[in-house]
Amino acid sequence: MNARLTLLALLAIAMPTVSSPALGADAAGDWPCWRGPNHDGKSADTGLLKQWPAEGPAKLWQATGIGEGFSSVTVSNGTVYITGQVGNNLLLFAFDMDGKPKWKLPLDKAWTKNHPGSRGSAAIDGGKAYVLSGNGLLVCLDAKTGKPIWSASAGKMGGSPGGWGYAETPLILGNLVIFKPGGKNSIVALNKATGAPVWASSGFSAGPEYSSCTPVSFGGVDMIVTGTNAGIVGVLAKTGGLLLMNSFSARNTANCPTPAYADGHVFWANGYGKGGICLKLSAEGQSVKAAEAWKTGDMECHHGGYIIDQGLIYGNNGGGWACLDLKSGAVKWNEKGVGKGSVVWADGMLYLFSEGGGLAGLATCSPAGLQMKGTFNVAGKGPSWAHPVVTGGRLYLRYDDNLYCFDVKAK
Repeated sequence: MNARLTLLALLAIAMPTVSSPALGADAAGDWPCWRGPNHDGKSADTGLLKQWPAEGPAKLWQATGIGEGFSSVTVSNGTVYITGQVGNNLLLFAFDMDGKPKWKLPLDKAWTKNHPGSRGSAAIDGGKAYVLSGNGLLVCLDAKTGKPIWSASAGKMGGSPGGWGYAETPLILGNLVIFKPGGKNSIVALNKATGAPVWASSGFSAGPEYSSCTPVSFGGVDMIVTGTNAGIVGVLAKTGGLLLMNSFSARNTANCPTPAYADGHVFWANGYGKGGICLKLSAEGQSVKAAEAWKTGDMECHHGGYIIDQGLIYGNNGGGWACLDLKSGAVKWNEKGVGKGSVVWADGMLYLFSEGGGLAGLATCSPAGLQMKGTFNVAGKGPSWAHPVVTGGRLYLRYDDNLYCFDVKAK
């Protein structure tokens, strides 16, 4: 029986339990997955600095030796996780809240082709950690000890990586772990406890590209939205059946950012001259349709992403930053900021991290314009494509072989 039939046969055995994450979950200092507990790049933290000192916020600790990589931090139950490439191996590192090593574990052979280094971040759920390697090996392990539990191969599901390797973080939704092998089984869901296949997407074939899957609930329908090399797609969270597909950015050089959702609108932007598209969702019985609301050339986003706050999109635009109206696409501003980089939102502010030189910045989040409220540099070399993380009153930055932790609480 081939991988496709094996996956689909399990649909007749049991349907999964799927529920959307509760808003405000893990608000007490956890950032258990890529883009945070609500999958929107926004922190639940309050009481943070609105202006940084000239030298930057106080550094709490720095860990070195995590290897090459572009992955971001996840934080859960008093442990900080980061992936890195050391020698010929991809490793997952675990640190305590003081930056002291707890354990490290080799997960797979390193991705050694274009831009060697770790890609996806760890997803932490129910005492387990889930990591997808650049080669397409999905590994589940004990989050406390690092003991391996199970693994699954994207290649055995008929998938193959793009030219820059698999780069997504697995999505944990209910009892499922969801990721993209690509091909006819473009998106798959496995039982998160055992790794057993539950469903495979149907109705389309697409390469995985480099974004992660985002859960969206609209009109009583739970869906998974993600970017592929054939465009943006949405599938039913319970079965993987195709709900929506738009060919915007199909066959682009690379589609990296993860789509963002708010107020019935899905936004996706990419680099290499593509810009962005916004889809407006509508409910039709037990299904969902998506109509193009607008396109823009004012958010050409290579990798740094975007967040949506109060009906406005803030994100990387070429060598700077832009603010767009979610419903109309109207441009509110274009500013330089820290230059091309990545973003996270916390306590009404934007935390920016440049892809070059280790430059971090604090900025206002307002349609009136981008005002910088402090910058500082961290040491490292090469491009930095890791996103900053703000949780528990701390700012985490990953640059090259270094992991930094700063205190950003207001005194």
